[in-house]
Parts: sequence; structure tokens; C-alpha cells
Amino acid sequence: MASTIPGPDGRPRCHWCGASPDYFAYHDTEWGFPVADDRRLFEKLCLEGFQSGLSWRTILAKRENFRAAFHGFDVDRIARYTERDVERLLQDAGIVRHRGKIEAVINNAQRAQDLVRQEGSIAAYVWRFEEAADPDPQTRSTSPASVAMSKDLKKRGWAFVGPTTVYAFMQAMGLVNDHAADCVTRAEVAAARAAFTPPSTPGA
Repeated sequence: MASTIPGPDGRPRCHWCGASPDYFAYHDTEWGFPVADDRRLFEKLCLEGFQSGLSWRTILAKRENFRAAFHGFDVDRIARYTERDVERLLQDAGIVRHRGKIEAVINNAQRAQDLVRQEGSIAAYVWRFEEAADPDPQTRSTSPASVAMSKDLKKRGWAFVGPTTVYAFMQAMGLVNDHAADCVTRAEVAAARAAFTPPSTPGA
């Protein structure tokens, strides 16, 4: 399989963009660019959990519905959700109605509060696991760093954060540049990562 396909402008993009026209904008403007915003990081971890067993195309198509249903992925608000909220979400046809995954988001919001108290921010925590060097592009579904983050998150009580889920999160949020070698966006992501200062835990 070729590592790239022509994009709408004729320039090469990662081959997975061919699965859906919706992927091109996501690929060109989001996937792999470094993120330090806690809400976006939490949202992505949640959505990757929902993707488990499904395709990202399904989740991306429903992303705005998820944002509306989960109050913009406001950690503190979700942490206060009750069984009434779980039932509300199970009736929402605009999202993936899976009780275990919904309950995992609520649990993870509560665990995220603990993490922020301990680390200062979600961003300061996750960027400790940044890949030291970029791998051969798109040759793996996990990495030593994703295994380590997954193991630590599970130890902290998080759910639906297996190594493959965490690696997909790392790819998307810029902790690793996994764009194909000849993808036009790879250099843009590399420049963005070079200019990015990873957040750190206060006092670290």
C-alpha cells in the first residue's frame, strides 16, 4: 500500500485520508499538531475511548454531538455527573450509546481532577511521555511511551486507556509525528513541534 494519496490540491497526504473526505481537513489542521489545552486533551482521550472497536470516521462525524452532550468536555462539570446524566446520554442518538464508555468518561473526569491537583495540568502530565524521536511513520499501533502512559493512567484509576488508544491520542495531539515521510503535512507538524514548548509541572 502506498503511504500517501493525492489530496484535493494534488499534493500527497497520509493514505488513511482516503477513507473519508472529512479526513482531509482533520489531517491538515489537527492531526499531529501539538496541543497543550487541557480541555482538548481530555476530549481526545475520551473520544479515543469511544472509538475503541469502531472507526475514527464514526467518531469524527459525531464529534460536535459529543461536545454538546458532554458540555464541551468540561472536566469539572462532567465529574459531577450523576446516574441521571448517564441515562440522558444513553438516550442521545447523536453519540455512541455505550454505558461502559459513558461511565468511563465520568470516572476519567474525576481522575483528571486528581491528576491536575498532583501535576498542575493534564498537559504537563501527558507531555512527560513525548516521544524522544519520531519512529518510521505509521509502522506501529503502540510505542514504549504509550505503554508507559497507559500503565500509569490505569494505575491512577482511568478507564478505556489501553496502549493502542493512548498511542492514537499521542499521534493526534502531537506527542509524536507519525505523518507519512512524503506527506506534505509532516514538515508542518515538525515545525510546529519544534516551536512548541511542552508544559511542565510547577516546581518540576
